[in-house]
Amino acid sequence: MNTNSKQSFTTQNKLIIFGLFLSTLLITAIAVFTTANIERNLNESYHSFGQIISKTLAVESADLIKDANKNQTEAILKQHSDLILKSNKDIMFIAFNDKNGNLITKTQNPDIIKNKKKNISVTSPMYIGDTNSGSVTVGLSSGIIEKLSSTTRASILFEFAVVWLVFAFVVLINTYLITRELKILQNGVKRISSKEFGVKIEAKDVSDEVQELFNAFNDMSNKLHLYEESNIEQLTLEKNKLQAVLMSIVNGVVVCDNNDTVTLLNEHAKELLALEDDQLLNTNIKNYVDSDGNDCFTEKIEEYKNLSLQEKTSKPVIFNIKLDDKTLKSIISPMFTQNHDYVGYIIVLIDITKEAEMDVMKSQFISNVSHELRTPVTVLRSYIDTLYNYGSEFDYESQKEFIGTINTEIIRLQNMVNDILDFSRLDSNAKIEKSENDISQLVDYCVNQVQPLLKEHNLKIETEKEDNIPLVNCNYDSIARALTNYLSNAVKYAPENSVIKVKLYKEDKYNQVVVTVKDEGIGIAPEFQKKIFERFYRIENKTHSVKGTGLGLHLVKTTIEKHHHGHVFVNSQPNQGATFGFSLPVSYQDEETM
Repeated sequence: MNTNSKQSFTTQNKLIIFGLFLSTLLITAIAVFTTANIERNLNESYHSFGQIISKTLAVESADLIKDANKNQTEAILKQHSDLILKSNKDIMFIAFNDKNGNLITKTQNPDIIKNKKKNISVTSPMYIGDTNSGSVTVGLSSGIIEKLSSTTRASILFEFAVVWLVFAFVVLINTYLITRELKILQNGVKRISSKEFGVKIEAKDVSDEVQELFNAFNDMSNKLHLYEESNIEQLTLEKNKLQAVLMSIVNGVVVCDNNDTVTLLNEHAKELLALEDDQLLNTNIKNYVDSDGNDCFTEKIEEYKNLSLQEKTSKPVIFNIKLDDKTLKSIISPMFTQNHDYVGYIIVLIDITKEAEMDVMKSQFISNVSHELRTPVTVLRSYIDTLYNYGSEFDYESQKEFIGTINTEIIRLQNMVNDILDFSRLDSNAKIEKSENDISQLVDYCVNQVQPLLKEHNLKIETEKEDNIPLVNCNYDSIARALTNYLSNAVKYAPENSVIKVKLYKEDKYNQVVVTVKDEGIGIAPEFQKKIFERFYRIENKTHSVKGTGLGLHLVKTTIEKHHHGHVFVNSQPNQGATFGFSLPVSYQDEETM
């Protein structure tokens, strides 16, 4: 813009100089033409003046010599010439000739002769009566003409010089005024270009056209100001919307520009990355390290930036990072403007810690199930093979013992298969049938089911039930399996010759029935109690060495809380036994029973 202004200003100067030059040539030409014309007119007038003098002198001289003889004529003419030359210094000489052209007398002005100025000679005939008696020649000096011409030239040149100076002054003043107005407008345009919208330009004593231009500029500036205000409000609103959306997203979001500088991040990203306030804002994302000082994003960001724009758009870069006890899934995607200009990228952070732990648990579950299935299958195969090949060699009691072991292992195998099938069914959205059931009778049924296990470990079960327990809307088989699972675990972990206490009571405050199973076993540490109901989770240490699938308590939680809208709980201290329980609402109705 500045370059264009300079170029325009230079062109304007050139035009002004060119105009002045043309006007100078024109004025000079007019002055020369006028001066030459005046001089020509002066010469013609002066020549006419000489003719008048010569004719007058011819008449006067003829009258003086009409009665004189030849000698008298010469004296009279000479005397008369001297008088005329003395009275008129512009006459250079006066010469009288007879009718034959012979010089009678000639009188000259010595001062004029010395100056040797250019002269004008005018001859007129002398008549005495009707007779031509000779002629008179008058020589006029051009001094007066030169003075008049010089004065005229000087006056004309002065007048034209004054006119030229006035014209140049007017042009320069007009140019100055126009330039001043343009500078005012240019200053206003500069302020507009620097986003100073709403600026007004005012100037006094300007032309109507320029005033209209200034008014149009002020109107444009005001409209830009109004547009800017509305645009800022809109941008602020959109920014607030964007921030509100980002802040409400459950995943972490980190926005970076082309230079990898973090321009925006939501609260969840700060929480996932363990940041304080705006610690990462306006810094390079590559500088972020974990607690061990390891770069978390540098390698993948470089990999992302090496991709072509089409590759960035078609397939985001996905990777996992470990931060202390958390596992974060990171997704890098490009960010574009409405004009599809690439301006940076967005990193979405998803906490997949539980999913990662679940994958580990699944692997452990497969390993545990494989091991658990292998044990009964191996036992069954060896016992059945022994009976098949050597059964006749055993007495009745030995055969009965073998068959009893086979039966126990089959029941164990069946329970594991049932757990896996129940897990698949209950974790889905499959509906289960419900009806009004007597929980007191269900408790007795489950206690009887585990009686064979009690004899193996020399355990006893004491049942405490309140009277008038109301009927509960539930699926009888599912609740029975949940309670049996509690009882089976209690049998596994209870020491021999101990007592397992089962309690059934009603909580009127919450209108629910509660069933608890308490053992005197090794107990559960508080840090394990929060996870013990998660699927595949098992406590594997020197104390808890009993094998299993890790599905039992998860099935209990799913059955009670997901399908019956109850609640499961555990209370325990290490080496002080454990109390597992669940509660069921008495009159809860849901879509499954409607």
